Amino acid sequence: MPSAAISNSIPILKTSRTIMRCATANDLDESAAMWANEEVVRRITGNPFTRAESWGRLLRYIGHWQIMGFGYWVVEDRATGEYLGEVGIAENLRDISPSLDGIPEAGWVLAPRAQGRGLATETVKAAINWFDENQKYGKIYCIIDPAHQASIRVAEKAVFREKCRIEYMGEPAIIMERDGSADNTIV
Repeated sequence: MPSAAISNSIPILKTSRTIMRCATANDLDESAAMWANEEVVRRITGNPFTRAESWGRLLRYIGHWQIMGFGYWVVEDRATGEYLGEVGIAENLRDISPSLDGIPEAGWVLAPRAQGRGLATETVKAAINWFDENQKYGKIYCIIDPAHQASIRVAEKAVFREKCRIEYMGEPAIIMERDGSADNTIV
């Protein structure tokens, strides 16, 4: 489990239906189950994650906060404490063209039981609003499979617009861009 100093440095965000908090070792089973689900990863990586890969992802979330001052939250149901997924912003340093180095990337993944309820939109907006208030990057990107219409709708509701289409890891992808200016504040 992370030390109190680590978890205390990661803000807790609350939406009307969720709590977004620091990842801990206790999240491994739920996270590993989500990332092992073929339906969840079909339009993200295409390949289910092993338990060890999910563990590495949780550790990366915590480390990203320590190095960058922003990162991913674990999302839980506010009423029940049920694990719902992971949402956040990271600098992934992907080997793509155009390069996104130095520009944060938003991402979100929800367990199947949490999908289709507007929770992705709710939590992505909360993450971006926090980011806009606390970081000074100006732009945020997200990379989405063009066939993943639900994620494209989430991105559009969070004021992302298509920048370009690329090939990433042998598959088509859309780079969507969000300008963090005041006129793009989301509610």
